[in-house]
Amino acid sequence: MQNPETSRDYHLMRLARTRPLLIASASACCLAWSTAAIGQPVEPPQVVPTVEPASEAAIAAPTPPPPDVSFPEVAPIISDEEFEQAIPQIFAEDDPELNRPLESIADFEKRQAADAAADAPTPTVEGVPVPALADGDAWEVIGDAPITDSQLAAPLPPLENFDVEPVEFAEAEDDRENVGVTYTVQVNGLAAADDSTDVDLADLFGDLSALYDGDGKADNAAMLRARLSADGELMQRILASEGYYDAVVDTRIDRGEREEVQAGQPRQRRAITAVIDVKPGTQYKLAEIILEADPTVPPNLIADNFPLSVGEPIVAQRVQGAEAAIALKLPEEGYPFAEVGQRDILLDGATGDGVYTLPVEIGKRSRFGGIDTTGDLAFDAEHVEVLARFKRGDLYDSRKVDDLRQALVATGLFATVAAEPQPTGESAGDDTEYVTMLVTQQAGPPRTLAASAGYGTGEGLRVEGSWTHRNLLPPEGALIFRGVVGTQEQGIGATLRRSNAGRRDRTVELVAEAKRSDYNAFNAITGRIAARVSYDSTPIWQKRFTYAFGAELIATSEDDYDFARAERSRDFYTIFGLTGQIGMDRTDSLLDPTKGFRVTALIQPEGSLAGRFSPYARARLDVSGYYPVTDNIVLAGRVRAGSILGAARERLAPSRRFYAGGGGSVRGFGYQELGPKDPNLDPIGGRSVAEAAFEGRYRFGNFGVVGFVDAGQVYRGSTPTFSDLRFGAGIGARYYTNFGPMRLDVATPIGRKPGEALVSVYVSIGQAF
Repeated sequence: MQNPETSRDYHLMRLARTRPLLIASASACCLAWSTAAIGQPVEPPQVVPTVEPASEAAIAAPTPPPPDVSFPEVAPIISDEEFEQAIPQIFAEDDPELNRPLESIADFEKRQAADAAADAPTPTVEGVPVPALADGDAWEVIGDAPITDSQLAAPLPPLENFDVEPVEFAEAEDDRENVGVTYTVQVNGLAAADDSTDVDLADLFGDLSALYDGDGKADNAAMLRARLSADGELMQRILASEGYYDAVVDTRIDRGEREEVQAGQPRQRRAITAVIDVKPGTQYKLAEIILEADPTVPPNLIADNFPLSVGEPIVAQRVQGAEAAIALKLPEEGYPFAEVGQRDILLDGATGDGVYTLPVEIGKRSRFGGIDTTGDLAFDAEHVEVLARFKRGDLYDSRKVDDLRQALVATGLFATVAAEPQPTGESAGDDTEYVTMLVTQQAGPPRTLAASAGYGTGEGLRVEGSWTHRNLLPPEGALIFRGVVGTQEQGIGATLRRSNAGRRDRTVELVAEAKRSDYNAFNAITGRIAARVSYDSTPIWQKRFTYAFGAELIATSEDDYDFARAERSRDFYTIFGLTGQIGMDRTDSLLDPTKGFRVTALIQPEGSLAGRFSPYARARLDVSGYYPVTDNIVLAGRVRAGSILGAARERLAPSRRFYAGGGGSVRGFGYQELGPKDPNLDPIGGRSVAEAAFEGRYRFGNFGVVGFVDAGQVYRGSTPTFSDLRFGAGIGARYYTNFGPMRLDVATPIGRKPGEALVSVYVSIGQAF
């Protein structure tokens, strides 16, 4: 028996199993090849309609020998004997059809057509049978149409002579995904909605738009489409936020006509426009407002503080602001546990009306009870009570809680700190209950290193550094060591300071210091001890009224010009004095005021203990005001007047006299340069002073420019005469930081005299006044 894996019959059986539609043709071929095996003439195999007809040349060609295909040996499923027994024996004498030669392909096709025509119904037109063709057939197969185009029959040109022309694509070359594109943005139909709102919708869209943010350039067309899609959604949200909930936003990309270019010129790209078409629709308005809440005290607390009203558009920002106002107002009026629920807005598309419903859970009305504290403590609950501006029994007010939280932060002793009300269930009468304020502390690093620097003509360079332990003696008992190094001043000092000493914002200080001063006016080596109690403003807490009082003992060795001996001589002074200061501050900022005014009055009764006791009093008054012309321009001015009563100038230590000139006085002159002078033209100070200054401040962003004119003079007598005033003028630069402006001022004296500098420079932190 022939190996079935290499026989033609085997391959036909595999084809029949994998392609059922070819079984008929495969069987025909089997029969043909079987006949050839017994030496009978072979007709070309019949082709059934399910197989694409081959050309006559292909049919007439001899069948190639089977390829030499080797297959891996596999174990047979059944043995050859079992296979032969299972196949029925076929004998030619049993079936004469097996010995009949196969018909030709032409006869087979003709017979197939005849059978189909016999089975088909007689064609009719409007019920009348169609006559048969000339050959008697009602149907005829239409063959291939003859080739009449000579170009199709012509032989192909050689490949090397084939002329390839670029294909003109339907889309422009610059629309391909990997080609950068430039575009413009066009928004249509937004004007109607824009005119009906308080918000500039076009400007808002421009600020948030991805298309505008791309500056008219995209890496490829896909990026442009993505930006356009995102901006379409953005426009939808913006319109909905202004009450246009039915707005329709369509987006498209318009491509302009391609410009004709001459040969050799670079190809021009078509203009691309990203278009957003807007149909705002109806702006919905509030037809009814429903506030679902339990009764409050006073009864209309929620309604009176709810800023929405019937008839106004449903604007998202207004709605959210109204809900926030209620969430803030209720805790300020004794309801610490109030909660604003989820709003519900029912819209009527036919009328454009909306019914707004807001549930509010007011909670229990409460009063302040005790204070408790937990966590890593910087100080105990008793000191927290000193900082609190409320006492037990006061109606709960969230503003006082915020005030306590900020006071705790201002101590500088915490990494984190929180103050929250806790319910107690304890009745406080009047249908209220007490709440305990729970302060959660997380103590921070208590030590601080700080430094500052400044420069002034005549004053020289001055650098000051300090080390502070803010809680060495709890609560808030700080120890500070300070050092000053400068071209004309050096010193060290120590301060023991208790903040919030027994009362909120009260500070008690003990100071000991020693310094050396070397100025044109005097040379001094001074030791000082002082005690001071103050109620001062800080960068966090600016107070309207401040005060300070204290005492000091000064021992100083200073030189002074002796007119009797016409030379400078050194003397030792021991001075004991008291200090009293009051101030009123109605400005809007401690370091950078833009409106309001300040008044500070200082009086220092002192006496010299060297020889006989010589009492005298130093008094000074400072007034400054600020007026905002625009948001960026501020006019500022100040005046100062001072007087020393009760002692002649020669009885006063040089360091206790009045001087003028310098960065904090009259700019354009050196430090302490104005006033009476000795024959060497060194200042010797006086018993009265008068100063004035005027500034125009212009700020742009974090920078600013200042123009200024200063005036002042020091007098020998105890009363300033305001005569012989000296003027200085200049310009300054400001850099605004989060802790205050840094300033650089350059000034020159007006009517400069011999020995006075042409230009003076001042660098410091904070405004000049």
